Amino acid sequence: MDKFVEMRTFVAVVEAGSFVGASEALQASKPAVSRLIADLEARLGVRLLHRTTRRLSLTEEGEVFHARCRELLNALDEAEAEITSRSGEASGLLRINGPVSFGIVHLAPLWGKFQQSHPKVALDITLNDRVVDLVEEGYDLAIRIARLPSSSLICRRLCTTRVVLCASPDYLARAGTPVHPNELVNHRILAYSQLATGNTWEFDGPDGHHSIRTSPSLYTNNGDTCRVAALQGAGLILQPTFLVGCDLRSGALVEVLPEYRSTDFGIYAVYPTRKHVSTKVRLMIDFLIESFAQPDWPE
Repeated sequence: MDKFVEMRTFVAVVEAGSFVGASEALQASKPAVSRLIADLEARLGVRLLHRTTRRLSLTEEGEVFHARCRELLNALDEAEAEITSRSGEASGLLRINGPVSFGIVHLAPLWGKFQQSHPKVALDITLNDRVVDLVEEGYDLAIRIARLPSSSLICRRLCTTRVVLCASPDYLARAGTPVHPNELVNHRILAYSQLATGNTWEFDGPDGHHSIRTSPSLYTNNGDTCRVAALQGAGLILQPTFLVGCDLRSGALVEVLPEYRSTDFGIYAVYPTRKHVSTKVRLMIDFLIESFAQPDWPE
């Protein structure tokens, strides 16, 4: 009998909690599963399971053997996944979560390109600005914009973005251009409510660190709303270059206090585990890394 078959069957019995459950999971008959476990115990010369009419439980030896079997099977699955990702064709559903503005402007143009190369992959894309639980909500991959993503996730950095203070030339002509962060209290502020520091805007400049408590005249959970209002001359915004980069290039928006730097963020592809990473996830990560090797926003 193949030892890996024995190990998979034993692990299936333990995880299902019964021979019936294991037989259903393995699509094998209950007598075949029972016989295989009995033969395994006979070959090893130890009892692995306590059997009663109501439940199964592991013996001390069974606990040790189960842990080692799980470790070996995980390693085998990981090796197979790695080889498949190098040579196999990606297929199936790939669920991805991303932030709204970045997803619309920079991710949306990429999905069709990916599917042209991998037509058997179906994409399920969800955009929101909250931090989703990848495992609990069933996502294969997420795009996160953060200083550092959660340590419980595996991440690959795609690129970086800088948060800049900016406004339209029209607003600055009317309200004046601030020359120090302390002057922001006298200006109209268009605030993004998902900012980690809330209404406090942080800056580092030639005279040190400044934390400025703002009083927004507009408060929104969407960066595009801030941008459009700023383009209309409504006030100052603190937004990332991936969103306002084109406006800065064209002169529709002007960076304010450039010598006072706010925040740099990494843009990451994150996923739950290094183990059992599917071909479609590996290929998508490689595709995103290549796509953002040279971001189209100014740094």
